[in-house]
Amino acid sequence: MNLRKQGNKAIRWYLKQRYKGIRRFMIHPYQTQKQWFTHLLNASKHTEWGRKHSYKSIKTLEDYRNAFPVQDYKDLFPFIDRMMHGEKDVLWSGQVKWFSKSSGTTTGRSKYIPVTTENLKTCHIKGSWDTMAIIYNNLPNALQFEKKSLIMGGSLDTFDQYPKTLVGDISSIIIQYMPAIGRQYYTPDIKTALIPDWEKKIEAIAHQLSQELDVVMIGGVPTWSIVLLERILEITGKSNMLEVWPDFQVYTHGGVSFEPYKNRFRELFPSDDINYVEIYNASEGFLGIQHDWDQDDMLLLLDNGIFYEFIPKVDWNSKNPETIGLKDVELGEEYALVISTNAGLWRYRISDTVMFTSRLPYKIKITGRVSQFINVFGEEVIVANSDEALSKTCQILGAQVNDYTVGPIYFSKNIKPGHQWLIEFRIPPSDLVLFEKILDKNLRLINSDYDAKRTNDMALQNLTINRLPENTFQNWLRSKGKFGGQNKVPRLSNNREFIEEILAFRENVFY
Repeated sequence: MNLRKQGNKAIRWYLKQRYKGIRRFMIHPYQTQKQWFTHLLNASKHTEWGRKHSYKSIKTLEDYRNAFPVQDYKDLFPFIDRMMHGEKDVLWSGQVKWFSKSSGTTTGRSKYIPVTTENLKTCHIKGSWDTMAIIYNNLPNALQFEKKSLIMGGSLDTFDQYPKTLVGDISSIIIQYMPAIGRQYYTPDIKTALIPDWEKKIEAIAHQLSQELDVVMIGGVPTWSIVLLERILEITGKSNMLEVWPDFQVYTHGGVSFEPYKNRFRELFPSDDINYVEIYNASEGFLGIQHDWDQDDMLLLLDNGIFYEFIPKVDWNSKNPETIGLKDVELGEEYALVISTNAGLWRYRISDTVMFTSRLPYKIKITGRVSQFINVFGEEVIVANSDEALSKTCQILGAQVNDYTVGPIYFSKNIKPGHQWLIEFRIPPSDLVLFEKILDKNLRLINSDYDAKRTNDMALQNLTINRLPENTFQNWLRSKGKFGGQNKVPRLSNNREFIEEILAFRENVFY
């Protein structure tokens, strides 16, 4: 134990030095981004993409924007597909071995995002070290390098058409190639962590961690973390997780809003000393970390192999959107993210939308995805609105939610338009009609456009809720081959595709 304490003390000093790097880009954001802009172009000017777009002649951001338009996945897929088959020097120098499989929110076709060696080291792993540096800066008694931590990860598989290529979600790649210094503080063993069957993985990890008494940190998507923690309580017979892990300190989360799950975590860890830290580690890059734990925004990581551009909301649906740079963003406005990375993603629109809460340092909140909103009737409801309204309503009525999705109700002869919510409750409200009314009221308070459409029920009726049986969403995801890992239920949709599909699935399975 003394050796572990000494090691923790040494790593604390090391992380203090790393934190100085975070402070540098907080103070000098434009210089840091300019350096990455120059490095990315120089490192790729001899690739096929770099030659095609004359990277040698690009000197300014204006030159870069004029060289080619903003790219979507479908634009880069032909190049990525060739890279997956072993071709070198296509979007990035050399041969790319790893591809992060991003299934997103149940869309039929998975995306495969290249993860180069440089990208793995200077973006994803560096982002993990940045996270630890921020934790140790905020937490005087941090024990992450004295005890054990868990990251909920997926699995790695070979690409059938070219077995030298490995595919898996980004967490599995990070776990597989975790630095040796970190492995002795990680649980469970790597073999268990990378079990491909998600249900078997959960069961195996639960049994291992029910015997592991010195876990102080876990990280993962809230929905699956809760499943694991509740299984550990079943195995141990304990009433809360602090009876299993008395020294627990930090839960890092991302992928979906934490708001709907906050109350359940407070029951699982009944202490005001537990810290909940949001991170933004997408398949495309490690983009943000909650820096000030008293605030609910994240520090935008400007020194992690990524160059940023931003699409103003007015241009989201344009085929060739205009972008602005970091200097031109405004607080309180929503932007779609465009990134160029050392994984060979060039002017790539990742569909996430953010709002800036601070400049110098630059901090953001994730507000949703370009494809996830409801604006059929001019109400402009985004995921941040629905998450906040649902969280507030649950607090008022003592309910808890496992998952939810929302879609429009279209106008017809006998039906007024509105919003239909499908909710799977962990703890249902005693009065669902009252829950509907309060949820609608909270959404009106949060979103003035929705409130205007709801005035006197003229344009929209009060929202309606369909309560789903337990495990409906998990079983629906499983039926689509999207179970486990980073697969997520779409929160909002501007059409009824997901609503109708889930309702039909429920009828077929349960009735």
